Amino acid sequence: MLGFVPPLPQQPGRPPSAGHMIVCGDDALARRLAVELRYVYGERVTLLLPPGRDANSPETPLTQRGRAAALFGRMSAAMNRAGNGGGTTGGSGDTNAGVEAVRIMEAPEPSDDVLEEAGVDRAAALALVYDDDERNIRAALTARRLNPRLRLVIRLYNRKLGQHLEELLDQAAAVAMPGIDPTLLDASTTVLSDADTAAPALAATALTGSSKIIQAEGLLLRAAERPPPRPGETADPGLCTLALLSSTTNDPAGAEGSDSSGDEAPQLLPDESAVAAATGRGTVVLEAVSRADPDRPATRMGGRGAPLAQVFSRRLRWSALGVAAAALALVIASLLTTEDTAIHSTYLTLLDLLGMNDPAEGAPPARQIIQLLSGIAGLLLLPLLLAAVLEAFGTLRTASSLRRPPRGLSGHVVLLGLGKIGTRVLVRLRELDIPVVVVEEDPEARGIPLARSMHVPTVIGDVTQEGVLEAAKIRRARALLALTSIDTTNLEAALYARSVKPDLRVALRLYDDEFATAVYRTLRTAHPGALTRSRSVSHLAAPAFAGAMMGRQILGAVPVERKVMLFAALEVAGHPQLEGHTVEQAFLAGAWRVLAIDATPPADRTPDLAAIPPYNPDGDAVSPPSGLVWDLHPGYVLRATDRVVIAATRRGLAELLRRQRSVVPRQ
Repeated sequence: MLGFVPPLPQQPGRPPSAGHMIVCGDDALARRLAVELRYVYGERVTLLLPPGRDANSPETPLTQRGRAAALFGRMSAAMNRAGNGGGTTGGSGDTNAGVEAVRIMEAPEPSDDVLEEAGVDRAAALALVYDDDERNIRAALTARRLNPRLRLVIRLYNRKLGQHLEELLDQAAAVAMPGIDPTLLDASTTVLSDADTAAPALAATALTGSSKIIQAEGLLLRAAERPPPRPGETADPGLCTLALLSSTTNDPAGAEGSDSSGDEAPQLLPDESAVAAATGRGTVVLEAVSRADPDRPATRMGGRGAPLAQVFSRRLRWSALGVAAAALALVIASLLTTEDTAIHSTYLTLLDLLGMNDPAEGAPPARQIIQLLSGIAGLLLLPLLLAAVLEAFGTLRTASSLRRPPRGLSGHVVLLGLGKIGTRVLVRLRELDIPVVVVEEDPEARGIPLARSMHVPTVIGDVTQEGVLEAAKIRRARALLALTSIDTTNLEAALYARSVKPDLRVALRLYDDEFATAVYRTLRTAHPGALTRSRSVSHLAAPAFAGAMMGRQILGAVPVERKVMLFAALEVAGHPQLEGHTVEQAFLAGAWRVLAIDATPPADRTPDLAAIPPYNPDGDAVSPPSGLVWDLHPGYVLRATDRVVIAATRRGLAELLRRQRSVVPRQ
């Protein structure tokens, strides 16, 4: 599956030249990122990997170095085919021809000596994408000490820690370089999370007619996937068409194409003529722009606190209601048969219920009968109170345990895996108020405490074992999200789920494009009426990390089948293909498109367009008006002081940044 492994570059005695980029990591994201920087952006890259096999893929016979070399070999062959077959120059072929191959180093830890050997003192940027947050932090502090001017991109799962670390490293850079430009200082350290980058796209795959949300200055860009129109219908173009899918009216499932799918791949950022000619094809459109709500805590399944529905069973609640109704009926009967007031009748009835009243000797027969009936009802009250106490103690005892899927649950999403990715996807699904049932083999997994606090039904067990998916109510589920770190486990779960429910919507986490294509075609042939989607976390996250290493803010990555479209914020200055051109002229089909302009004066702009105001539980905060203008006139001329939001392909964004480097030399 990995193909031919080309000879590895051996450069032990050759120090790297200045301005290169260093990638340090121990999993698929590091390899993907090195590929992105070398074959898309044309940068000189040094890749630092730990020796031995990949801990996340122990079944693979190749070492980390071998897997990286195999990936580089496949990418180089694909670039050569694209360049030779297309017959074009510029951005369509291998525009980084002549750039030396990726330099691969092996070391167990990114220590001072190892980083110095990698040339960190002369590097332009360093990406630390180890799976261990602590290792990334130690390496970042070391690298900042060795090279205060170095641009750092750090992978951290802990959001709060990432914010503090970013401020600390920026302060260290400011102390080492007095008078540094605040803009450069803001880009000197970037903390990202592959889980946060990929989670919205993975969660969207579980929804029919899904939409992908990108935040920009407190606003939401909604990229909505539109199914192919039926015969006689016209597709709604929305604000603009971002992509043409491979799905058609006659083939709604499509080809789930990737970068290597040729004509079967989706077409990103088409022009008007291509959209007009593509009748009957599915599309991804910019549907709406609305203000984003501040970050709110994810909702629980079952509400906040401990309501009666969670403390006491339904049978007990109905029994209590019956006793209360009997007591009310006795009070009414006492009012009708005696001349007592309502308060006195209620008082006597309660005394009779509790067995505290004297016998009604000499009283009218009606009063005696009511007293007897009240005593009988009082006998039912004692076991009811005992049951309530026992159930309350049982609820307190199991408050820290995981919920089981309720009997009547249906229309939910079955989520496999509660690692870093699965945990973020769970939060995203609950923010959308989608019912979820989680399946996790490890009772000590990272996301188990979160599932417990959110009262999400959880099944502990191996998903490959019989009966586990049935316990998750897979027969009544709306979709299956298989997000474990093992491709074969995800595939086995999908195949078994399809055997139980053939029309189930399935989304798989698969790393390799070739393997994903083979899986998709097989599942599509076996179940033509069901939707199957596959996503690679490293493929979704790598463009955002690469853009950060180039000093640019990536607002989000939207998957279009197995291709990726990027939303980025760019300063017009230094981009000759944007500056001085109209919005219509700046649009390059298949590469980039200007979506919005930030009309805020440069001195008042927020550095982070993706930031939104903090959540205020009282709701008193008024969000400041956004400076982004979305309804652009095609004849508006872009000025050097403008900041724009663009949609771009990976190669389109790389072309913009390459051209900027040709205008503005590297410092």
